[in-house]
Amino acid sequence: MNADVTTDAFRVSIDDRYFEDYTAGTTHECGSLTVTEQEIIDFASRFDPQSFHVDPVAAKDGPFGGLVASGWHTVALMMRLFAKHYLSTVASLGSPGVDELRWLKPVRPGDRLHLRGRVLDTRSSRSDPGRGVVRTLAELFDQDGTPLLRVTVVNLLRTRPSA
Repeated sequence: MNADVTTDAFRVSIDDRYFEDYTAGTTHECGSLTVTEQEIIDFASRFDPQSFHVDPVAAKDGPFGGLVASGWHTVALMMRLFAKHYLSTVASLGSPGVDELRWLKPVRPGDRLHLRGRVLDTRSSRSDPGRGVVRTLAELFDQDGTPLLRVTVVNLLRTRPSA
């Protein structure tokens, strides 16, 4: 990962994080995980059964020169880290969608993935004063700091309850 990036720690734990705790311009490291060959094959067998995702032998002659994770599996892995380390467990109200999803490089067996989230902007809800909207640039990197996935995630979050 790029050592030049400054990261800001959230001031509160994920179990006490509300809309107000997401500050535009802040960047947060959001955990890591290692992808196994079996996970790649299992996911793709159910949801994206192309040979370069499910058959290590056939994948050697495929477009990637070996087995790679489905892009949708990569998104699911990003979401796992996003939910576990970034998104509030007490204030999340779901998402109306994502923007600008890009797969930049395939994920391979043994890759150690790291997620970085940068709060792009926040705004109070126009229709409900008890919630706000947070837009986050989520970037997934491999163990060498190479970007693999980039997506702008939009989340609805409760505001902190009044005392």
